[in-house]
Amino acid sequence: MDLARGAAEEAAAPGVVGEHVGLVSEGDRVVTHFFECRELGYRGWRWAVTVARASRAKIVTVDEAVLLPGPDAVLAPEWVPWSERLRPGDMGPGDLLPTDAEDLRLEPGFSGEDEPAPNSAVSHEMADLVEAEDADVTDGPPARLPVAPSRGSIAAVAEELGMRRARVLSRYGLHTAADRWEEAFGAKTPMAQSAPAACVSCGFLVPVGGSLGQAFGVCANEFSPADGRLVSLAYGCGGHSEAAVMPRPPQPAPPVIDETRVDPFPLRPAPDAGSVPTTTDEDTEELGHS
Repeated sequence: MDLARGAAEEAAAPGVVGEHVGLVSEGDRVVTHFFECRELGYRGWRWAVTVARASRAKIVTVDEAVLLPGPDAVLAPEWVPWSERLRPGDMGPGDLLPTDAEDLRLEPGFSGEDEPAPNSAVSHEMADLVEAEDADVTDGPPARLPVAPSRGSIAAVAEELGMRRARVLSRYGLHTAADRWEEAFGAKTPMAQSAPAACVSCGFLVPVGGSLGQAFGVCANEFSPADGRLVSLAYGCGGHSEAAVMPRPPQPAPPVIDETRVDPFPLRPAPDAGSVPTTTDEDTEELGHS
């Protein structure tokens, strides 16, 4: 224990090594002693000094002396990538959120090909699915299904236009609603003023039908402050799908270890603070063994 304490005091600053708090047997003739660390900012840490005795030897030697966290040590939280730390509502004006090139929330838009996309309503896959669902329908229609209006009647035309309601939104009501939405998520907001691009070119914009579709859409980006809201096509935020593509992290170069020489380095400062530290033969030998 005295040998281990001396090794800990030599590695630490004066007055940092505290009381002996336990030991652990690492194997045959190998024991690690733990001493309390009184260094500020290292609450719960311990100086661990491993001592060993060779077979049939009478002298105990020191293997290593390190500072290790104890069971109640204060440790830094586990590092989490920024893409996992980000939560909806964290984005502010001027912030830019890159999107991955293979983001599962996005898919290619118009490709110029005549063949419709697989999830399109006019694709062959969707047509086969509709036919399969129609085959499962029984011959007799359910009793509670609404009766379709006669073809060519006023009710049929109104239903086709989406106006088969007792009352519909007037032009005044439509304009006042549009003014409210434009004020909350429009081009004059601080978020839109600092955005890299407008929502009209964003892949997260869900189009809406009717006359409102000419000026508004629904945001479907969970990290945007307008998620699930009706936004102006001139609105924008840092979560634009095409604003910036997330770069792939560079691969670090393999480490180069030179084991052919030993660099002398002083393990303790010289007694005179004004003089240049020198390295003794004992320090160089100890560093070479470590």
